[in-house]
Amino acid sequence: MSTPRKPRSIKRWMKYKYTQLMRAPGGASFVALGFGIGIFVEMFTLPTYGLAFFLIFPLIYWLRASLAGALIGFVVGKIIYIPVAFINSRVGAMFLPHRMKFHVPLAPHWLDHILLMNLRLIIGGIVVGFILGALFYFPVKLMIQYVANKRKEKRKLRRIGEVDVEAKSIVE
Repeated sequence: MSTPRKPRSIKRWMKYKYTQLMRAPGGASFVALGFGIGIFVEMFTLPTYGLAFFLIFPLIYWLRASLAGALIGFVVGKIIYIPVAFINSRVGAMFLPHRMKFHVPLAPHWLDHILLMNLRLIIGGIVVGFILGALFYFPVKLMIQYVANKRKEKRKLRRIGEVDVEAKSIVE
């Protein structure tokens, strides 16, 4: 009978996932594109009552981006959503006609107002989310490239050190 596996610590698991993300086969642009998609989709998820989240999967597949990067971008988008929601509403109002009104038969007046606000947030979220996704793409890509280059340098220095130790042992 085998002994049950000891659960790994969450810190170790997070470090492992971070390493996987940094070494993604598609490179820095693969992960950064996923991050941008996550930010983009999050900006209009709340007014769609969470259904926009399912848009991540076809976008990732279609644009060949990182799902892990998209999920991280989605979480970052959740953190910045509250201050950006005001901007989303303003931008959405710029794109909608000023006199636009909803009227749902046999529904209270406040429901019409909520539908109009949600439409403003959706339209503004799409526009602002696209801009934020494009803006976040470049810093994330540069950061991942920096980490990858730093890792390569470290490995190169370690390899040179190993060669020096082997050369000294051969000479002696």
